[in-house]
Amino acid sequence: MLDVGKQLEIIRRGVVEIVPENELVEKLKKSIDNDKPLTIKLGLDPTAPDIHLGHTVVLQKLRQFQDLGHQVIIILGDFTARIGDPTGRSETRKQLTKEQVLSNARTYESQIFKILDREKTRVVFNSEWLAPLGFAQVIELAAKYTVARMLERDDFAKRFKECLPISVHELLYPLMQGYDSVALGADVELGGTDQKFNLLMGRTLQKEYGQEPQVAIMVPILEGLDGVLKMSKSLGNYIGISETPREMYGKTMSLTDELMLRYFELVTAVPMEDIKEIDTGLENGELHPRDVKMRLAREIVAQYHGHDAATAAEEEFKRIFQQKDLPDDVPGFNVTNDMLENGAIWLPKLIAMAKLAGSTSEARRLIQQGGVKVDGEKINDPNCNIKPASNMIIQVGKRKFIRITV
Repeated sequence: MLDVGKQLEIIRRGVVEIVPENELVEKLKKSIDNDKPLTIKLGLDPTAPDIHLGHTVVLQKLRQFQDLGHQVIIILGDFTARIGDPTGRSETRKQLTKEQVLSNARTYESQIFKILDREKTRVVFNSEWLAPLGFAQVIELAAKYTVARMLERDDFAKRFKECLPISVHELLYPLMQGYDSVALGADVELGGTDQKFNLLMGRTLQKEYGQEPQVAIMVPILEGLDGVLKMSKSLGNYIGISETPREMYGKTMSLTDELMLRYFELVTAVPMEDIKEIDTGLENGELHPRDVKMRLAREIVAQYHGHDAATAAEEEFKRIFQQKDLPDDVPGFNVTNDMLENGAIWLPKLIAMAKLAGSTSEARRLIQQGGVKVDGEKINDPNCNIKPASNMIIQVGKRKFIRITV
């Protein structure tokens, strides 16, 4: 193992808070002295099937711990996910069925190993120890924390103040997550800054059960492509780790310049020394933001699809956006006679039917905003009717194309 100082330097990368850092130092010293890896825990509730870059910030930190020689345990919360984490919620979550949770969990398992070393990762389900708890044991667990302390949570406090419902089972969620740490004897637990309450609950319960308390490490919440809001699939500002190389590359290139270095630090394995050199190069004008962003896009695509795919995605991006060529695989869309009126079709209707926009209203807005081209010519009239012809190219935005067949 590396010495404590070197390990801390790596662990601190992209971290918002370590609670408490002096205890982490002591744990690392013992780990080295006893030649025994620390147990690093991350709980994931499989409430949705897909993982995006925002989820990978904490997974990157786990990989760093693995590379330092420590034991990583992923808890797939098949039990806790059926309740749902109340963190940040203004209302009670809809409970998932066991079948939904297990289906999502299988998808999670296939995705997390795009980052983690499978051979150095232990995956467990928390139903293993939570499901067998009897009612008496649940009461014993609940007795170790007060309602007053629970209502100090921002989300619960806000809902209580606004007279919004807080179900009893939601109060049990942090206790169950904390009990996960007891069951595994965790030395360190990772999570986003929004998980601080839950992570500290693990420390509290470990003390109650006579264990040495874990250290809580909080990583930041990653902003999405809009540069403002948390990356979220529902907001459409995300990069999914299972997306195609072309889509990942193109989305990364749409990132704001201000977020480039943050993405380098949080979602890539580029050494901090290199990132500092990039920062300096941008400041003194030696590096162009476009070239830096292209490197970022390559790094992200290569991590999930390999270097060859990253190179191919970059070459295609250059053809489309720098050389004004079309992508190699423009999907076709067949226009039939029943779609036409007097041999023509209303352009917003065609765009919506081809799934280039969610509705004709959205298509109209895109046209008015200058985001639609027909055979390379920008269309500004949302009432435009066109006469389709074979091999006509419709482009919406920067990355959506169809080739018309009639």
